[in-house]
Amino acid sequence: MEEQGSSYLLEPGLLAAWLAARSIARGLALPVPDHGGWRVDTGSPQEIRRYVFAGPVPAISALAAAIDRPHILIKMCGTGEQLLRLLPPRWQLLPGGYFMTHAGQLPAPALPAGYRLDVATSPAMTTARILTGDGAVAASGHAVEYAGVFIFDRIVTEAAHRRRGLGRVLVAALAARQRSDSARRVLVATEDGLKLYASLGWQTLSAYSTATMT
Repeated sequence: MEEQGSSYLLEPGLLAAWLAARSIARGLALPVPDHGGWRVDTGSPQEIRRYVFAGPVPAISALAAAIDRPHILIKMCGTGEQLLRLLPPRWQLLPGGYFMTHAGQLPAPALPAGYRLDVATSPAMTTARILTGDGAVAASGHAVEYAGVFIFDRIVTEAAHRRRGLGRVLVAALAARQRSDSARRVLVATEDGLKLYASLGWQTLSAYSTATMT
């Protein structure tokens, strides 16, 4: 992978490990080096592929100039403004997120009355679900331990069940399945999830921005 020095806003090795673990969690091909970042071929009509970079490196401009269709995403550790400065016209920002890590103990709150927790672990992934009394899914999430990281992915609480602490229960249940004490806990939070994770002791390492061609 091409060195870009101080343009990196995140450790490239940490980003690569998270991206590989995320691909495992979502059943995608593992990322491959491309244009000084990584490419993940997602292959869906909504997203053909994505390119991910550890910071605002000059190679992003050359890559974007060569893309001639929508549904190809460029993602970068850094602000949306930093990313847009590297892109030609017709590119627009999509909702961004925050690359976060956690060290130490995660609180393990009690499950509210009327819910039950179901956790299943396979060789590749742990899936946690919180179910209502009639079996409906109120919240769910996934975790993968791989290449020195333990990632949390797709932590979702359904709208009718929010503000009851279910997200905290999910995160704690997944964290309890971490095998290696040395694996770094990593996730990318949305704007909505940022306050929850910050309240649990997660630290933001970088904004995480996304753009696509219109």
